[in-house]
Amino acid sequence: MVYITGDIHGSLEPIYDLYERFSPSENDIVVILGDVGVNYTGTLQDIGIKRAMSKLGSTFFCIHGNHENRPQNIASYKEKEWNGGRVMYEDEFPNILFPVDGDIFELEGKKCVVIGGAYSVDKFYRLSRGMKWWPDEQPSPEIKKYVEKQLDEKEIYVVFSHTCPAKYIPTECFLSGIDQSKVDNSTEEWLDTIEDKVNYEAWYLRHWHTDKRIDKLHFLFHGVETL
Repeated sequence: MVYITGDIHGSLEPIYDLYERFSPSENDIVVILGDVGVNYTGTLQDIGIKRAMSKLGSTFFCIHGNHENRPQNIASYKEKEWNGGRVMYEDEFPNILFPVDGDIFELEGKKCVVIGGAYSVDKFYRLSRGMKWWPDEQPSPEIKKYVEKQLDEKEIYVVFSHTCPAKYIPTECFLSGIDQSKVDNSTEEWLDTIEDKVNYEAWYLRHWHTDKRIDKLHFLFHGVETL
């Protein structure tokens, strides 16, 4: 079984709640749609969360968000093939996987593409207080080109992303005090072009802190769905 849920931001409570409700086994996969928070502080806090998740036994398939460092930037991560695509992992936590953006994975017989990243509206707040922020939080031109090439060549049934195409941005989720004219929506605008060209069955995403459905897009915050 493949379970799908939203960001956890380094909190184990949503994961424990998922396990209490659904009891995933070691053979099951839990997709976390970005901002997992296990590569955020670079300290023992990250390791503690990873150890707790590792003990749960299931495979965690963690999309890249915007409140975490890319595993490609962390020396302890290695790359391997998994279910048709490439994932980053650490020897100590082999069940916590970060898929490479643009790669296509086969889960329960369905071809699933992964497109991580988004802009942090709290970027300047974090920088002004010495908190972590990473300039490669959004997909680079190289990643975008790779995603487009993949989608030109292969049929896709499911999209896993962190944010949504621009046409679906839930404006009711805008944070007060944020000047939206200064928000970089380039990833969402690019995802508009991706959404137009892919005949998908379902698109799962997070980022916007809401549980809702718009057409075939599933916004997941506290919600849990199965593939």
